[in-house]
Amino acid sequence: MKPLVLEQKIPVGISSCLLGEQVRYNGGHKRSRYCLEVLADCFSYRPYCPEVAIGLGVPREPIRLVAEGDDQPRALGTVDATVDVTDRLLEYGRQIGESSTELRGYILMKGSPSCGMERVKVYHPNGMPNTAGTGIFVRALCEANPELPVEEEARLNDPVLRDNFIARVFAYDDWKRSVEADPSYHNLIQFHSRQKYLLMAHHYQGYRELGRYLAEAHQLPLQQAMQQYIQNFMQHMAHRASRKTHTNVLMHLLGYMKKSLDPDCKQELLEGIEQYRLGQVPLVVPLALLKHYLKRYGSEYVCEQTYLNPYPHELGLRNFI
Repeated sequence: MKPLVLEQKIPVGISSCLLGEQVRYNGGHKRSRYCLEVLADCFSYRPYCPEVAIGLGVPREPIRLVAEGDDQPRALGTVDATVDVTDRLLEYGRQIGESSTELRGYILMKGSPSCGMERVKVYHPNGMPNTAGTGIFVRALCEANPELPVEEEARLNDPVLRDNFIARVFAYDDWKRSVEADPSYHNLIQFHSRQKYLLMAHHYQGYRELGRYLAEAHQLPLQQAMQQYIQNFMQHMAHRASRKTHTNVLMHLLGYMKKSLDPDCKQELLEGIEQYRLGQVPLVVPLALLKHYLKRYGSEYVCEQTYLNPYPHELGLRNFI
């Protein structure tokens, strides 16, 4: 098993203000140190500011989401409510979702009426708070490209959400390079084979469903089989892995060596997995032990599992989950 080494950085969309670009309504920015000083080692950013892209200036009148009853929110000016940029934001979101097929992920600005992924404030027409919703641009982006991993920059402070998003970006990049770039049933099966245990950690039911699907997929036209597979795969991967699901995967991988390990080594591994399950140590502890023994006793199939190295070790993500 080899650590994941990037041949080139992965293209990821990002809200321009997170890169320090002064494009916010007040001429300011929301520069993200984590995106620029950590993830930039892996990601090649493609910056977008939907509000500037549709012709709004800097500085500009702020916009907010407004809805009446159960209607879909619209993006209106906060001073002049006759300023309605909803349709332009929707069109731009669809355009980016359909045309930017090189993207492997997208990092969004929290709370933005155009880019906020969730919990964006929605108001009644009279200015009173209504509910919470999704930014207009990102809603259209996700509808046009439902496989694309998206996440808010602020939520990357949560270790589990951070691991989830970055694992999805690297898995989607693997798909783009190994299957989409060279379509075949063989490459589709090989992709699923090496992603099997990572998928299991995120969604066990999805792992079982896709296994059954692939058993019959060769009867479908190749492009249809691929499209249905990747849509479902990315949907299942959006589930957050937990200590319970990681423990299940670790025990499955240990099972491949149960006839090779002596009792002391097996007990050492079991104790490490149990300490992780109980929350006494992070995932990196039992995983390091497991990988040590897999180098000696693991089969080629197990050692090629993406779960063991889903992203570069230098990111240190599994030190915190």
